[in-house]
Amino acid sequence: MKPAFTKYGVFAVAVLIGVLAISVFASRPQVFVGTVGDAVCGARHTMDGDDISCLRTCIQRGSRYDLVVGDKVYVLNLKDQSSADVLDKLASRQAKAQVKGAESSGTIEVESVAAVR
Repeated sequence: MKPAFTKYGVFAVAVLIGVLAISVFASRPQVFVGTVGDAVCGARHTMDGDDISCLRTCIQRGSRYDLVVGDKVYVLNLKDQSSADVLDKLASRQAKAQVKGAESSGTIEVESVAAVR
C-alpha cells in the first residue's frame, strides 16, 4: 500500500511548478508601443486646451504617466527622472513611445523608454 502523502505530494509539486512558471512569465519584460498619456485622463484628455497642456497639468498635480496601447491603458511606474523626461518629449511631439518593462495588473514597471523609429 502506497502512503497517502505521495498522491498529495505530487499534486502539490505540480501546483508549485505551475505558480512558479506563471510568476516567471508575468515578470518577464515586454515591449509596449503606444501614445503617452496620464493616469488621470487616460486615453482622452478632459481639460480645456490641447492634450499636451492637459497632460502636463495632470503630471504637475501628481498624476503618473500612462501608455495608451489600442484600447488598453497601462499606468507607468517609472524608476528614474530620465524616463519621465523622454515621455514628456514624446508627448509634446505626439510621437509613439516604446516602453520596455514587466506588466502586472495594468501597471508597467518601466525599464526603458524610447521613441518608435
